[in-house]
Amino acid sequence: MKIGVLGLGLIGGSIYKKLKELGNCDLVGVSRSVNEPEIDNNISTLKCCDIVFVCTPMNKTLEILDKLNSILDKNTIVTDVCSLKEFVSHKNYNFKFIPSHPMAGTEKSGWENSFPTLFENANWAITLKDDTNLEDFEKLKSVINSLGAKTILTTPKEHDRAVALISHAPMLVAQALCKNIEGDELAQNLASSGFRDTTRLALSNIEMANDMVNMNGDNIKEVIKLLNENLDELLDCDYKKEAQNIKDFREKLYC
Repeated sequence: MKIGVLGLGLIGGSIYKKLKELGNCDLVGVSRSVNEPEIDNNISTLKCCDIVFVCTPMNKTLEILDKLNSILDKNTIVTDVCSLKEFVSHKNYNFKFIPSHPMAGTEKSGWENSFPTLFENANWAITLKDDTNLEDFEKLKSVINSLGAKTILTTPKEHDRAVALISHAPMLVAQALCKNIEGDELAQNLASSGFRDTTRLALSNIEMANDMVNMNGDNIKEVIKLLNENLDELLDCDYKKEAQNIKDFREKLYC
């Protein structure tokens, strides 16, 4: 099997490095920014691939998919790794497109910060299209599983609301918490591990964060509204009891 990875930042670089480590496929990496002997900068080198992972920034993905439409064979399976799925799901291509999203990452970005174990025990969302062939899905699933991830099937709409709940809104909250103490020198001096851990997502890649906010704003606003309701409820309820319930839920979630 010949597999191509287009875009070698944190996600694409980690996919590439893991597949290279496994050594069970003919691997093609394409990037304009990575200066490595085995990496090409010509998108046309993906022409004969069986599977292609498109790992470019979200705001470039539709443009890249259009370019691939005139390059790839009709039997090539293509997936993207964008953190939103509705915007890529409404167009048909000559190749076999299966939108997906690996739920893995760090606050860092770039090839230099990518590593082959990024997807170990990670969830990887797949949003099948109406014309998706089951055999093609199984091929893609097999490769994703080989990276160490577990696939979860969902719809584009459900996916985009879910990531607003667990990723996009938490990033904004982390940024807002940082803004809270910008003018408070004492709070800045006292801030320690709890504040550091709570605000880690404020270090997210700016280009990616900008795409999230601009392209998933409606879902994020609904989540922030829900967050405010839950904050009010926590302040007005039997806090000790509710806090214990939340602690139990959190422990169960990650047990």
